[in-house]
Amino acid sequence: MLRIDVSLSNTLAGHQNPIFTVSPGMDAATIFTGGNDKGVVEWDLKEGKFRRILCAVPASVYALQLLEGEGILVIGLRNGEVWFVDIEKQSLISKVQTEKGAVFAIKVLPGKREIIATGEEGMAYVWSLDTYALLYRFKITDTTVRVIEPSVKAKQVAFGDKDGIVHLYDTTDFREITKQQIHSLPVTALATADTSLLSGGRDAKLVRLAKNDLSVLESLTPHMFTVYGILPHSTLPIVATISRDKSIKIWDVLSLSLLKNISIERGYDAHRLSINTATWIGSQLITAGDDKLVKVWEISAQEN
Repeated sequence: MLRIDVSLSNTLAGHQNPIFTVSPGMDAATIFTGGNDKGVVEWDLKEGKFRRILCAVPASVYALQLLEGEGILVIGLRNGEVWFVDIEKQSLISKVQTEKGAVFAIKVLPGKREIIATGEEGMAYVWSLDTYALLYRFKITDTTVRVIEPSVKAKQVAFGDKDGIVHLYDTTDFREITKQQIHSLPVTALATADTSLLSGGRDAKLVRLAKNDLSVLESLTPHMFTVYGILPHSTLPIVATISRDKSIKIWDVLSLSLLKNISIERGYDAHRLSINTATWIGSQLITAGDDKLVKVWEISAQEN
């Protein structure tokens, strides 16, 4: 069994309102955050301080997606706009619009020069990364879709909706492969881990699904409230979960056995309100949420 060691490297303060999304920056020393402040902030992890406001925006920021090769940050807004911003020049390259409601999720489609976004009205939008033209628009469901998870190996993308249903689509022609009722409340997190798909919900459940047909392989209750993020590590056999219950938990990715509980109750200087977003930057886990703080955790794993 793995032994997980955790230390709080830094707490970054500056946001005036809750933080909803965090993205890696152009290098391992920077990140971007967004939320109710109507601006995207760049932070310097090496110095542990605010770097700059990348851009002001007209609405709350719900989604960030880095296009590392292009040096572009894609920003999804509450007003339905999607912005493509040149990080170095701090200039707006392109702006596209969904038909109705907020943009909750944005992802790059692996192996394609395309980006996909979803929002309140249950529609998916696919834009070209070369021309920013709308290539496809299709209806997933009649309700909100908050999460998207493309599969790198298979030509598939999963969507999680407000009714607790996970939808699986083929990215070649965007036809529906299957859909399954997984949660009793909204799906709030999806992540590809090993050969399976992990799904988290407002019902506080974490469910392991088969990638090909979404059949349930395993189900557990990792938190007291909503699971807002599921984050497999790129090289270590661990996965982190974050929750409205203010805790971060580290799990063995294969057995889903609990390895570490990071919370105030366990003696850590952790978040005091809901944790809404997180990302891995190497061995650092970056978390942020309703307490307006960004926390930088140093995580290491050793075999016992």
